[in-house]
Formats: sequence, C-alpha cells, structure tokens
Amino acid sequence: MRQNLLEIKDLHVMYRTDDDQIYALNGVNLKVELGKTLGLVGETGAGKTTTALSIMRLLPDRVGFIQRGEIYLAGQNLLKLSEGEMRLLRGNEISMIFQDPMTSLNPIHTVGKQIAEVLELHNPELKKGMIEAKVDELMEMVGIPADRKGEYPHQFSGGMKQRIVIAMALACNPKLLLADEPTTALDVTIQAQVLKMMNKLKEKLKTSMILITHDLGVVAQICDAVAIMYAGEIIEMGTVEDIFNNQQHHPYTVALFGSIPDMTQKTDRLNPIAGLMPDPASLPPGCRFAERCPHCLEICRTTSPRVVSKQSHQIKCHLFTGAEGLRDQDQKTRI
Repeated sequence: MRQNLLEIKDLHVMYRTDDDQIYALNGVNLKVELGKTLGLVGETGAGKTTTALSIMRLLPDRVGFIQRGEIYLAGQNLLKLSEGEMRLLRGNEISMIFQDPMTSLNPIHTVGKQIAEVLELHNPELKKGMIEAKVDELMEMVGIPADRKGEYPHQFSGGMKQRIVIAMALACNPKLLLADEPTTALDVTIQAQVLKMMNKLKEKLKTSMILITHDLGVVAQICDAVAIMYAGEIIEMGTVEDIFNNQQHHPYTVALFGSIPDMTQKTDRLNPIAGLMPDPASLPPGCRFAERCPHCLEICRTTSPRVVSKQSHQIKCHLFTGAEGLRDQDQKTRI
C-alpha cells in the first residue's frame, strides 16, 4: 500500500494589501508519496511558490493568510503547530531550496559556517569536530572540495552557490524537500548537472520532493508524479505516464505542451497560450481557464467544474464530466 508523506486538503490562501485581496490558492489538494518526486507546473502567478511557502508556514507576515485547509506531514497537521514547533521542523523535517541562489546565501559569512549553522540549530548535541566533519561530508557530497568551506559566497559561481544551498537544505536529511525552480538562474549545462545531482541525492537519502518548475522536460526527467496548476487550482494531476503518455488532458495542459518548440519542424514563431491568467483579485465565477480555452462551453463561464478521476489521473474540466468521464473528451483536445 502506498503511503503519503504529505497531504494538502482544500487549501485556500489570500494576500491582503491596502488596495486588494489576492486569492492566491483556491482549494488546492495535493499528495506526495514517500520517497517520490512531484512536479508542480504552471505559469508565473499560478500559485506554485505560495503552495511551498504555505507548507513551510513562511507566508509574508500580516500580508499572507491561510484562510482554511489542512497540511499534513507524516500525519501531523502543520497548521495546528505553534511557530516554535514549526521552527524545529524547518530545515530538519522540511527544507526548501529557494529560486535564486545568488540571494539565498549570507555574503558576510563563509559557506562552511552557513552549512554548520543548520546542523547546530537542529543537533545541539553534536560537538564542534563532528559538525566540521559533517560540513566537509556535505560539501563533498554536492561536488565541492571541502577545503573551500572557508570561502565566501562571492567566490563561487552561480552553479556552485546552488550546490551550497542544496547542501544546506539536505544537511539534516529532511523527509520533504521543496525545490522552487532551483535551476532558473543557471545556464543549461549547469542546470543538467544540478538536476542530476539532486535526483541522485534524493534517492540516496530517501527524501520526498516537490519540484516547482516551468520546464516540462525537467519534469519528465526526474519526477514520478505531476500536478498542473492554474490560477491557484490544481487542474490536472497524475503520474508522469498519465501526463506525458495519456491521450486525454485538460485544455491548459494541451496548450502547455503545444507551446514547446518542436525540434523536428522549422517554424517562424512559437505557439504561446493566447490571453492572460485571470486577475487573482477578481476571479471569474466558472472555470478559471474559460476565457483562454478553445473548447469553452456555456457552463464553463458560470459553474466551476468538478474533478473527474480515472485511477491515478485527475482532471478538473467540464469536457470530462459527461457519462463517459475521461473517455468522453473531444478529439481536438488530445495531444
């Protein structure tokens, strides 16, 4: 029987400013199995980073609010814990790799000291010599010579800084790793090296991971499951095989695949998704994707679709809510 390490149920998150109320997450439901990697995919502004920050309980103070929902890590509801209890979990049970390695490290402390700080906070019983040995081990593990631990962040390249950040995130062998577009600031060659290293370390340490990315190629390479996010909702979810090999998909997923350049064909222009994501301060009443969908029905503009499931594959779309469910999709929405 498969066991879920993380379960998110009906999560709603709002950002409140002086001018507006931004509805960032609107009923998110997610599951991550033990030792597996979930790819969280969607356009900028879909709510991917907000989902990760909600799990970490690091939403901006007095601006970001979890309105309702539940987040369970190994059966424990994180939203019921005090801030002190969450501090004990962060870096220990849950770690996060933030988007930009250039700004994730403190410029006035050596990289060795910053890795050691994580170990000291969560393992007060460790003596200095043991911590130093562990720092050396972590740096070697991510492919950086241990004798460079006395150097400062500005002495490292972007790829090496990202490796240091990964070492910090994995220092205490967390159960869950949240990687928020960990290769965005890196060139293509270094991206491949970092992703290969992350996947190898995840398997070695038996860590579950949520990988936030725009890159479907990366998802195909290292993820076990995929969740497609749009306007604060999960509109399609399934295994990698469901998303990449199944013939039936949400129209937004079809559009995402359609925007990927085909290396076998010569074309003058790419195929972007027409239109813009709806304003999160004023969301439409029906399907969030209706205004951009080439298969929009009248019901799509007034009623939010329900989730239709077929084994591990789930789609939230009116095109699949007929008697035949996932078998009733229009041919035009197939890849």
